[in-house]
Amino acid sequence: MMIAGFIVTSVIAGRLLDPFSLPRLIATTAGIAIAALGVTLLASWGVESRHEAMPSNAAEQGIATAEHAQQDFRAALREVWAEPHSRRLTSFIFVSMLAYSAQDLILEPFAGAIFGLTPGQTTQLSGTQNSGVLLGMFVVAILCTNRATARIGSLRVWTLFGCIASAFALVTLAVIGFLHPANLLKPVVFALGLANGAYAVAAIGSMMGLVGRGRGEREGMRMGLWGAAQAVAFGLGGILSTAAVDLGRALFGSVPIAYGLVFVGEALLFVLATVFAVRLSQLESGSDDDGDVPAYAA
Repeated sequence: MMIAGFIVTSVIAGRLLDPFSLPRLIATTAGIAIAALGVTLLASWGVESRHEAMPSNAAEQGIATAEHAQQDFRAALREVWAEPHSRRLTSFIFVSMLAYSAQDLILEPFAGAIFGLTPGQTTQLSGTQNSGVLLGMFVVAILCTNRATARIGSLRVWTLFGCIASAFALVTLAVIGFLHPANLLKPVVFALGLANGAYAVAAIGSMMGLVGRGRGEREGMRMGLWGAAQAVAFGLGGILSTAAVDLGRALFGSVPIAYGLVFVGEALLFVLATVFAVRLSQLESGSDDDGDVPAYAA
């Protein structure tokens, strides 16, 4: 649903922004913000139930419970981090999500600066990318659910393919930044989204499969650790990529070089994520041989 929301918002906003003007930009942004607030309020309506007030004599018990929970949290985190598959999957999620999110804030400026697209056209370009993401998710989900074959329906295969294909698409973006073939921009962006979607749904499926592996009653801690790695990487990706573009323009005085270096850097991160995925796959294969329940396979 989130990706579908991105697509709808990108298409509508892109059409409303042209012909571009600052008042039109402010009005479009405000309208989308109001719509998002309304959807959020509707989604959260009735989620929080009413709770009875805590008795006055339970205050000390509440403090003691909070301190005990904090100690349990630290112990549980140490236990989960000691598990090899948890550490490796955390590393994979962090590196791959850093690469996944780094292009999010620079793709539209790249299309405007290099190919001369208007703000409305660059906004619609995000819709093209997210359409690819959605399609990639659907294709991988269908293949892995139906188990077309042992290899085609394997989550580990699609994780590796998604990372490698994403790296190739990012390098292609860097190349066309120098050659300026306007007719290739949308297909390459769509292909990037397709690869990102395949990687994302396969990685999520693998994460769901691994959450129950290891010491019992630690599933929530594993999900929290992996979710935190994803959130931190997603935030850092946008900050580092935009800063890197500005730094590249200052150092080299060239817009194509600045964006190209960042895209190549993202591709290298996806290659590194592929290495982590291979190591995790080898770990899981070894566990399977020992008779454990397979988790990183479809």
